[in-house]
Amino acid sequence: MGFDTLLAKFTAAVESGDGRKLAALFCDDGVYHDGFYGAAEGQVAIAEMLEQHFHGNAKDFHWQMLDPVCDGNSGYARYIFSYTSTMPEAEGRRVIFEGMSRFQLEDGKIRDYSENFDTGIALAQLGFDNTRLARILEKSANQVHDRNRGGPHLPA
Repeated sequence: MGFDTLLAKFTAAVESGDGRKLAALFCDDGVYHDGFYGAAEGQVAIAEMLEQHFHGNAKDFHWQMLDPVCDGNSGYARYIFSYTSTMPEAEGRRVIFEGMSRFQLEDGKIRDYSENFDTGIALAQLGFDNTRLARILEKSANQVHDRNRGGPHLPA
């Protein structure tokens, strides 16, 4: 399957909330690293994340993948993503943000998916209070530090 086809199936599964179809695009032990919910490892966890978290907290998803590039092993695409919140404290709020997706591929399936986007921009649109926003962003900042601790950017 070509990368453009993979992206089309990936976004269609997310938009429709079909966890089985999304999970089928991944290796059996593939990992989906979501910017809000963290890592889901394995097809069952990926399907549950989509159906319970994504579609449990929002509706009316739209995901555009733009400017895709792929060498057969690694693929990247810029994206625009939007949804309408169904969370009680943010009911009906439309959220839109831009980001970058990274796909590590193996035998035509996704081995590892991760993304980068400004979490603060996305969360600010939900109308959360400043204390809640600060707590969430601090957690994200700590994760970046933890991943890079002991390296050239954050020596031990």
